[in-house]
Amino acid sequence: MSTHPPIDRLAGILENFRFQAQLHHSGPLCGLTAFDAGQGHGYLHVLRRGQLEVSHPGHRDLPATMHFEVPTLLFYPRPLTHRFHNPPREGADFTCARIDFDDGVSHPLVRGLPSLIALPLTRIPGLEMALELLFAETDQARCGQRLLADRLFEVVLIQLLRWLLDHPQEAGIRPGFITGLSDPRLARALVAMHDLPGEPWTLSRMAERAGMSRTAFANAFRERVGQTPADYLSDWRIALAQRGLRLGRPIKLLADELGYANASALSRAFTAKAGVSPRDWLKLAATRDDDTQLLQTDSTH
Repeated sequence: MSTHPPIDRLAGILENFRFQAQLHHSGPLCGLTAFDAGQGHGYLHVLRRGQLEVSHPGHRDLPATMHFEVPTLLFYPRPLTHRFHNPPREGADFTCARIDFDDGVSHPLVRGLPSLIALPLTRIPGLEMALELLFAETDQARCGQRLLADRLFEVVLIQLLRWLLDHPQEAGIRPGFITGLSDPRLARALVAMHDLPGEPWTLSRMAERAGMSRTAFANAFRERVGQTPADYLSDWRIALAQRGLRLGRPIKLLADELGYANASALSRAFTAKAGVSPRDWLKLAATRDDDTQLLQTDSTH
């Protein structure tokens, strides 16, 4: 019997870096339907019935054309142009949502996922109940339908993320924090860093939390996560600092919370990772946000 208490591998990520789903379509799609990366959204598609051909024009990391003949979930975590080709009359039945992550493509989950995850609905245990509720809401207009459908899409996505943590190789996930969280020993250290980023995390403390020797921990971490424990911790702290800056929090307070001696120390670490100072990064982030908002506004007209 394991002596370690259960841990929540997703909470530390999703409580700090959230996502939102917005119902985009429900019902048959006939002919050609395009989903443009320029709109700035990820997408979660549920193929309920029928057959689907999807194309990815100009993307080298995905097949040019894919075919699906069973109920399937298709998740595009980042903006990527894709097109559905359905018979011009009978079409196929879909329920789709736009997915927007805090910080866009910089969201830790988005960085760690492949461009597309496509899975038969039957592959994900426990999905049936959430989908039954989702389909019940999208099949008829009722009070609060859109709001409830949005939340149910978020439930479906969390269930998918749970499955990915346990099946990273099957989903084609490259080394990163998701593959690290799939290892029960490394997960204990990663979750501790996520939950307590300001603690003085030495290699010895991390290895102790994982129940491993320093050497075994360092080697396994590099193999599974793709970087050293110290680099991962630094990246996580800077990501939290960026989130705090976006929320208008002073850098001195962020330095105290994230384990830096003072604001200058955080600024130096920030500049080393981001290539620009916190002040300049915030200006650039504001400009990108304005450009994204303009693109999304234009796409609705």
